[in-house]
Parts: sequence; structure tokens; C-alpha cells
Amino acid sequence: MDDRTSRERVTIDLLNKSMGEPLATLLDKTTAALHENFPHYTGVYVYLLEGETLVLGPYRGRPTEHTRIPIGAGICGRAARVKETVVVGDVNADAAYIACSLQTRSEIVVPIMRDARVLGEIDIDSDVPAAFTARDRKFLEEVARLLAARFAGDTE
Repeated sequence: MDDRTSRERVTIDLLNKSMGEPLATLLDKTTAALHENFPHYTGVYVYLLEGETLVLGPYRGRPTEHTRIPIGAGICGRAARVKETVVVGDVNADAAYIACSLQTRSEIVVPIMRDARVLGEIDIDSDVPAAFTARDRKFLEEVARLLAARFAGDTE
């Protein structure tokens, strides 16, 4: 097993073991595990959908002034609107990008969904251009699926 596979497994195991904990604790542990285990994940943010607005929850990395993002605004809002993962290899080339940090070069936003309903999303920034691969996407979509199974009941 390579190092990356090991770090992915540790993160998924932590989520599975933490599913019975309060939602805020689970989300905080998730952001910590992602930030600590994947060095190219410079900032890890969880947003929860409240009405038509994404509201910042637990995060690791640089603070952001973007604590409330309307559906459709920026890359986070786009992912919630289209209900699918959005990967941006060069944030400076995306007109919709809302800058959190001048150092950020790429971003991946993965909706946390139950059926066709967006509950929240995982937003990850990287200081590395084109940092997110198909492997990152698949892994983060699995993390989002696990989170959706846990917190769907808490948000209904």
C-alpha cells in the first residue's frame, strides 16, 4: 500500500469511527484529517446549506471572509447550483472565482448531497496550480457521501 492510499484509508476510517458523534464534531474531525493528511490541501472548508446560502462551518487552513455564499456565486455557489463536483485548475482564469487568499491557485468543491438535495459542500483550496487529480475527486466524493449519510437527518 502506498503512502497516499494509507492516508486515504486513515481518513475514511476516522470518518466511519466518528459517525456517532455530534455533527459539528464529525465535520471538525473531517476538516482536520483532510488538512493534516494531504499537504496540497492548503485550506479545507465545510459549508452547510441554509436556505439559498452556503454558511461556513468547520475549517482548517487560512481564515476566509467568505462565511456566507449565495447559491450560484463563486465556485462554491456554482457547485451547489449544478449539484456536482467542480474542479478549477487555475482560479485566476475563472471569472467566477471569489478570492479567499492571493496564494490560492486551484480549488475543488464537492457537494454533500442526499438524493438530489445539496446539504453542504467540501471546499478545498491549494497553493499548487492544477493540484486536484481524478484521484482527489474520487476520494473527496467518497468523503462527501459518508458525510451525507450522517448529517442528512440533522438538517431535515
